[in-house]
Amino acid sequence: MSELITADLVDLDLSADTKEAAARSLAERMVAAGRVTDLDGFLADVAAREAQMPTGLDGGIGIPHCRSEHVTEPTLAFGRSAARIDFGAADGPADLIFLIAAPAGADSDHLTILSSLARQLMNAEFTGALRAAEDPRQAAALIRGDQPEPSTATDAEASTKTPAADASGDQTTATPGGQAAAAAGVAASGAGPEPAASAPFRIVAVTSCPTGIAHTYMAAESLERAAQDAGIELVVETQGSAGFDRLAPATIAAADAVIFAHDVEVRDKDRFAGKPTVDVGVKAGINRPAELIAEVREKAARGEISAPAAASAGADRSAPMDRAGESGDRFGTRLRKWLMTGVSYMVPFVAAGGLLIALAFAIGGYEIASAKSVADHFVWTETDSWAALLFQIGGAAFTFLVPVLAGYIAYGMADRPGLVPGFVGGYIATTIKAGFLGGLVAGLIAGAVVMGIQRFKVPASLRGIMPVVVIPLISSAIVGFLMFVVIGKPIASAQKGMTDWLNGLSGTNAIILGVILGLMMCFDLGGPVNKVAYAFATGGIAVSDPSTGSLKIMAAVMAAGMVPPLAMALATTVRGQLFTKTERENGKAAWVLGASFISEGAIPFAAADPLRVIPSSMVGGAVTGALSMLFDCTLRAPHGGIFVVPLIGQPFLYLLAIAAGTAVSTGLVIVLKGMRKTTRPETATPAADGEPATGAGGGGETKVPVTV
Repeated sequence: MSELITADLVDLDLSADTKEAAARSLAERMVAAGRVTDLDGFLADVAAREAQMPTGLDGGIGIPHCRSEHVTEPTLAFGRSAARIDFGAADGPADLIFLIAAPAGADSDHLTILSSLARQLMNAEFTGALRAAEDPRQAAALIRGDQPEPSTATDAEASTKTPAADASGDQTTATPGGQAAAAAGVAASGAGPEPAASAPFRIVAVTSCPTGIAHTYMAAESLERAAQDAGIELVVETQGSAGFDRLAPATIAAADAVIFAHDVEVRDKDRFAGKPTVDVGVKAGINRPAELIAEVREKAARGEISAPAAASAGADRSAPMDRAGESGDRFGTRLRKWLMTGVSYMVPFVAAGGLLIALAFAIGGYEIASAKSVADHFVWTETDSWAALLFQIGGAAFTFLVPVLAGYIAYGMADRPGLVPGFVGGYIATTIKAGFLGGLVAGLIAGAVVMGIQRFKVPASLRGIMPVVVIPLISSAIVGFLMFVVIGKPIASAQKGMTDWLNGLSGTNAIILGVILGLMMCFDLGGPVNKVAYAFATGGIAVSDPSTGSLKIMAAVMAAGMVPPLAMALATTVRGQLFTKTERENGKAAWVLGASFISEGAIPFAAADPLRVIPSSMVGGAVTGALSMLFDCTLRAPHGGIFVVPLIGQPFLYLLAIAAGTAVSTGLVIVLKGMRKTTRPETATPAADGEPATGAGGGGETKVPVTV
């Protein structure tokens, strides 16, 4: 196994002034050492990881890192910056920069070393020694552990010190002898405030992050140190890249409380049900562990029982942005994330059902909607029978739209206990014709009811049946009553009024609506605003007999959503010298993505140059949305791009609207990029005015999984 870091991978006088330039400088050392095969591709992966969450830590530390197919073996490069570089930490810029590179299929031995380093970064003595290092060889040896860092701890203190560099990187405890001997170990060191005969307060914690290399283990180390200072017992399960050792059931059962510090879904959360729980992002575990411990102890003192990860709306169950954030988030932020959780689960049903219906119309015509059930009549040799089959399967998928939306909004608010009342409320919304709006309200009510029930203090003997029997029973009854008797009919009336209004739109009003929808579709390219516009459109056609107004809205939304990637593809073709080599390669793929109605195809361009790309895309999207409405284009299929053009009303005018918007966006982005005073992208350095770096593969370029 090669050394993780050598002197050649250390720069004690890092001259970069932005995080993109710092990553590039350190990555170039990795390329020279033969550890990275494609500089631009690797930097794109680093930027994609940085886009998920800033990698700055309190204490002047930056840890850009990623797993990449362009890395040959796990590698660490270290830079020390006198100017200090902003990596997004709350306490300011960093002077110690660690660029961590792991192969896509790194082995557990290497990853264990990386996790041990991540733990060491929480040690002030270790970082202090790095700041004092005088030559690269000394710094590399210190990071590898070849020489001990200076320490002022006494032997007594050392005897109770958390095993920060435990090579296992998984289950660790904040006291020296493990859980069974925790109290005895503290008492023997003289550091524990508890009498020997008193059982310590016990906490189990889980830490995890998207990459599973650094933040996972830093949060574990930080929580362990805070627990040691508080004189309590804490055991951590780190769910990192090297895998995880599951906490023993007896350890969880004996725990008084639970802390989740995570940015991806905690595996097997049900193990922790029925205990006081604090659920936050992984950086909270790093930056404020003492507060989390105090908070969970207060919950335990009040007898407040929480479902596991009750506030976790979407750590990428779908995408990192859907996570219901920390307890400090404002209500508006949490509401948006709850709604986005429901929409993200609903979209696959929309795509599958809508495309099946569109295909059925293409084969059998619109009259296929009145065909008999294929369960009673199906002839293998008849085209109409196959068309009817596709239509009825698609219709079955569409019947789940509102229940799934409501169920997963409630799930985002209250985790699994919210599913039953959410689905029940969503189904009732469909039966009383409250539609998409009714599903939104039903999901929010279901989540709120479950969260309210969870606040009640119940005897220990009842905790086991709460999530299985009591909560589903009571919450479903309450939500059903409210939807059937109290608020369902007013919502249904509002839904009908909105539908009638859409049907009545014509002329200027329809064009204005097209402009608004076009702007929304192109604002964040698959993000929350884009999804709101898309959900609005699909909700209108997810009925057996959609109105003409709803079909026009669906057409405008799809047309506008195709513009950003098509415009970026055209721009890289017409004026390739304005774009980096990687962007020109992305432009080739953007042709297909745009034609397929995948707005995310423009994300790499927007991430690298948001101030020019996003406004240009929005203007083109607005033009396309307005023209689609002006031309009275209609569309029944919720997806498919140019592949469903035969099902579009006024297809030639529809394509003209898309072409016009694409041309406008292309021209605008070319003009804006041409106005900046810079060198060719391949040789450019980070802009001095704080704009994103324009170097090849610079920090803004990112590879994003394409989802709709």
